[in-house]
Amino acid sequence: MTVRVGVIGAGWIGKEHIRRLTETVTGARVTAVTDIDAARAEEAAAPAGARVLPDGAAVIAADDVDAVLVTSWGPTHAEHVLNAISAGKPVFCEKPLATTAEDCLRIVEAETAHGRRLVQVGFMRRYDAGYRQMKQVIDSGRIGEPLIVHCAHRNPTVPESYTSSMAALDTAVHEVDVLRWLLDDEIVSTQVVTPRATSRRFAHLRDPQIMLFETAKGVRIDLEVFVNCQYGYDIQCEAVGEEGLVRLPDPAAVGVRVAARHSTEVLTDWVGRFRDAFDTEFREWIAGIAAGHEPSGPSAWDGYAATVITAATVEALESGRVVATDLKPRPAFYGGAA
Repeated sequence: MTVRVGVIGAGWIGKEHIRRLTETVTGARVTAVTDIDAARAEEAAAPAGARVLPDGAAVIAADDVDAVLVTSWGPTHAEHVLNAISAGKPVFCEKPLATTAEDCLRIVEAETAHGRRLVQVGFMRRYDAGYRQMKQVIDSGRIGEPLIVHCAHRNPTVPESYTSSMAALDTAVHEVDVLRWLLDDEIVSTQVVTPRATSRRFAHLRDPQIMLFETAKGVRIDLEVFVNCQYGYDIQCEAVGEEGLVRLPDPAAVGVRVAARHSTEVLTDWVGRFRDAFDTEFREWIAGIAAGHEPSGPSAWDGYAATVITAATVEALESGRVVATDLKPRPAFYGGAA
């Protein structure tokens, strides 16, 4: 079976996923594309041989669309995801699922009422080989019960449009999701500490930030978000347990010995770092749809949790206080207590 995909949003990430579905993932074909910029939609659709439709509603309703990919502006996500659920079509939504907790809960309620999972949220870290190895080690009990997790998320630079709140909403959101998954635990409180600011930032930006999370089981997590580190794109994660630790491996890179020095290159962007994870994410999503399975990746509930936790982290940054996340109880539909 070839899964026919309609794409809503033809910006950079939309174009990249259209390319991925067309050139890398087998069993998929992009059949329809829309964007608020018609010329951009035409440009993105042409390599895939897809047609351009006037809006997201038309893409979702199209007879030649089996599944929907939402890569539009964040505040539009809820509308498109809700429409896809109403149409009974699987929908992959890039993060955020929605920009407010209320809209996330509307999606959760609609999917629960539908009675079958249709929504997957684009948190690609869960598909990275290194994180998957970490998950296997933690789940096996080899390091004992996790006690502490140390993380870092570093970018070489960010544009002037990047704001202090984006450190949580756009950057740390990936750690928030992958740590909940790694630990099979929920984040219950958040705090932000701001050390001495780097001189390499724009004046309005608080950078770096140290985010401190506590989980329901008492695990303490520290996350350094440093988006003007200069030297490269660097993702670090180390879980310390009662009997050992497990550390995320650095991306494979050759060692170079020259002029009395031994060095390895550091990646400079997230595209190169997580390209394979994106590919795996979409291969598994398409294969699941083709087999008639519900999506197994990050759920609408995970999207809700990430939105709530990152919003609480912004509040913690602005207030200087420890802020409770105040998540709703997880419904049984998503594996919570009945």
